[in-house]
Amino acid sequence: MVSAGRLICALTWAFFLEGSRSRWDTDAMTDTNTTHAAPASPLPSLAVTGASGNVGGTAARLLAQRGLPLRLLANTPSRAPELPGATAVKCSYEDTLTTRVALTGVDILFMVSAPESEDRLAKHLAFVDAAAASGVRHVVYLSFMNAAPDSTFTLARTHFHTEEHIKASGMTYTFLRDNFYADFFVELPDEEGRILGPAGDGRVSVVAREDAGRVAAGVLARPHEYENQTLDVTGPEALTLDEIAAILTRVQGHPVTYVRETIEEAYESRKKWPAAQWEYDSWVSTYTSIARGEMDVVSTTVRDVAGRHPLSFEEVARAALASGR
Repeated sequence: MVSAGRLICALTWAFFLEGSRSRWDTDAMTDTNTTHAAPASPLPSLAVTGASGNVGGTAARLLAQRGLPLRLLANTPSRAPELPGATAVKCSYEDTLTTRVALTGVDILFMVSAPESEDRLAKHLAFVDAAAASGVRHVVYLSFMNAAPDSTFTLARTHFHTEEHIKASGMTYTFLRDNFYADFFVELPDEEGRILGPAGDGRVSVVAREDAGRVAAGVLARPHEYENQTLDVTGPEALTLDEIAAILTRVQGHPVTYVRETIEEAYESRKKWPAAQWEYDSWVSTYTSIARGEMDVVSTTVRDVAGRHPLSFEEVARAALASGR
């Protein structure tokens, strides 16, 4: 069981996207089996960000297994995974010039989210502009469930505006709207075995990061089949937090309970961790988005794209227990 502090930070969609849904690893975006020297031949035209993370790493591994040459975009290329046919290239959301150089010759781009920050959207927009200017044809963007300008989950709003900017760029796209990751919910209980939050009786179709990566790999391998489509990526069932607590109790062998908080109580209980207001808002809205039914979506995307039944929350929890997490 992990500390509530670690858990709350995890649930801000570091996200979640790679989360980290998902996440673009700022220490691992750029040297290079993965080749760490300037190649004599042209760089691969299929580029993947976040390959040192969970979703991006799974996608990159599966694509390499298919024999597809990859360009791994990383802040620190030496930390990119060693994959056959892959070349790691320095790239960052922070440096548009470096980004344009790294993206030159890229045809298909997998874009995971930048780490959460107040200027995350500005970084996303700059990266999209650099991709378009470099001649990227198709972007597969790791977005979030119910991305909208008025999404209850505050971080989903950034994803909506990023999606809109990609649409306006002239590049074709596929948006992968992942739900919250099941792997994080396994670690949700605090030291007393409590899940605290204002989620009420709402349901959430948590998805395994492994499945999210498999979907990304499937789309990247066949982007023409998913051109200009938005895909919801979910687990096989939508669960209440009471049901999640019951599954964790059964799997972990000790009591786990869901304690309902009011919104006011949720903000107050999180004040023990110093943070900016936007962070508190994202932490609390994780739960209120569930309460309002915005995460109660079950899709067939994992089966349709990856060709396998999505992992259940219980399967993810048992795998975590077996691995010592």
